Amino acid sequence: MKKILFLLPALFLMACEDALKEEPKSLVVETFFNTAAEVETAASAIYSPLRNTNMSVYEATLESQTDYAFGRGSWAPLSDFQGFNDANITRVAGLWNTFYLSIRNANLVIRNAPKGAAISPADVAKYVGEAKFMRAFNYFQLVRNWAGVPIRTEANMDDIDLKRSTAEEVYALILADLKEAEASLPDNPAVAGRPTKWAAKTLLADVYLQLGQFAEARDKADEVIKSNKFSLVPVATKEDFQTKVWGPDLVSTSEEIFYLKYARQVSQGNYMLWISNHPNTKLFNFGGAYAVYGDASNSVYKAWDDNDLRKKLWDIVDFGLGATTLVSSKFIDTQAVGQNGAGNDDPVYGYSDVLLIYAEAASRAGNGPTAAAMEALNQVHRRAYGKPANKPSTVDYKLTDYNAATFWDLVLQERAYEFQLSGKRWLDLKRTGKAKAVILAAKGKNVVDKHLLWPIPVSEMNYNKGLDPAKDQNPGY
Repeated sequence: MKKILFLLPALFLMACEDALKEEPKSLVVETFFNTAAEVETAASAIYSPLRNTNMSVYEATLESQTDYAFGRGSWAPLSDFQGFNDANITRVAGLWNTFYLSIRNANLVIRNAPKGAAISPADVAKYVGEAKFMRAFNYFQLVRNWAGVPIRTEANMDDIDLKRSTAEEVYALILADLKEAEASLPDNPAVAGRPTKWAAKTLLADVYLQLGQFAEARDKADEVIKSNKFSLVPVATKEDFQTKVWGPDLVSTSEEIFYLKYARQVSQGNYMLWISNHPNTKLFNFGGAYAVYGDASNSVYKAWDDNDLRKKLWDIVDFGLGATTLVSSKFIDTQAVGQNGAGNDDPVYGYSDVLLIYAEAASRAGNGPTAAAMEALNQVHRRAYGKPANKPSTVDYKLTDYNAATFWDLVLQERAYEFQLSGKRWLDLKRTGKAKAVILAAKGKNVVDKHLLWPIPVSEMNYNKGLDPAKDQNPGY
C-alpha cells in the first residue's frame, strides 16, 4: 500500500488547523512554534485547505473552460463562456477562501517560527522558506484568476480591511517570496511532497513565463534541467501512464518536482478521480461524477495523432450525452476508500513542465526556436509515443520546419496534450492572448470579456471594508 508520508498525523493536523483559524489563542502562538517538530506540523497545515477536495475542484473548474473539455451539471455553464452563474460564483468563492486560508497558515509560520525558543536558525530558514513558497503558490493562483487581490502577509494578517492591490504588486510579492524560498529550501525533500529549491526554481520559471520575462524563465528552467536530478518516466503503453507516472501506489517518481500528496485514507485522497471518472469504466471503485468530459467530434481531439499514448487516456463512454462522449482515464484507482480516498498524487509540477517551460521561453527569448528548445519539446513528445526520451526518434519534430510563431503554437499544443486534467490549458490560453480565437475555433463559442476573470466573492466585499464593490469588483459581476 502507498505510504502515508507526512499525512500520518491527520487528526493532529485537523486540530492544529482549527486552532490556527482566525484569532489564534495566545497559548498556541507562545508555545506551539518553539521546536522544529512543532513548526513542521504548523507548516503541514498550509497544505490542508488545498488537499481536501479544493485543488481538484479548482482544476476541474479550469478544465471546463478549455477547448478540449466540457463541464457537466453545475460545471456546464463554464463551457458557455458567458460569465459565471450562481453555482460557479459560489464555487470560486470557496476557492478564494481556500487560497487565503492556506496563505494565513503560511503567514503564521513566517511570523512565529523565528520566535521559537528551541529551533535552530537553519530550521527556521527552511520552514519560513517553505511557507513563502506556498504563499507564492497561492497568490499565483489568485492573481491569474482574479487579477489584483488584497495582499495579506505576516505583517498585516490581523488587519481586516485591506485595499485591493494591483496585479503588479501581487507579482512582486510572489517573486520576492520565491527568491527567498529558492535560497533557503533544501536540495532534497526531507519528506516526499515538501518543496525543494528545485520546486522554487520551477515555480519561478512559470511565474516569469506568465510575466513575459522569457530569458529569466528560460534560465530558471535550465537550472533545473542541468541539475540532472529529474527525468521522464519511460512508458510503452497507456497503462504505463496510468500506473507508473500517475499511479495510486506510487510514493514518488523521477519526474516529480512538486506534487500534492494523497493517500488511501478517508478524506486524505485525490478527489479528481470522483470528478472525472464514469462508473462504466470500472477504473475507480466509487464510480464517478464525470463532471468534466470530452467529445470525439471536438476539433482538438480529431487533430490529435492516434499514436500518441496520451490521447488513449480518453475513453468513449456513452452515458446519455452522445455516442462520441469521452471520459478521462488519466487517473485510476480500484482500491480507493471513498470518493476522496484515492491514492493518486496531484502532479502540480513535474519534469515535463520544466522542459516545456524551457522550450517556450527559450524560443520566445530568442525570437525563434533553438536546437535546445526543440530538444526539450521532443523529449516530452517522444515519451508520449513510448520512445526513449533522450534519444532521437522517428516522431521528432524538426527545427527547420518551424519559425517563432509556429513553434510557439507547437509548444502550446504539446502542453495541452501533456497536462490534461491539470488545470493549465485555460490559464495558457489567457496568458498567450489566444483564448477567444481558440475557443471560437474549437467550440464555436464567443468568450465574453467578463469570463476571463472570476468574481471577487460577495463575502469578501462585505467582510473587507477596504474594498469598494462599485470599483473593486471585476467587470461584469
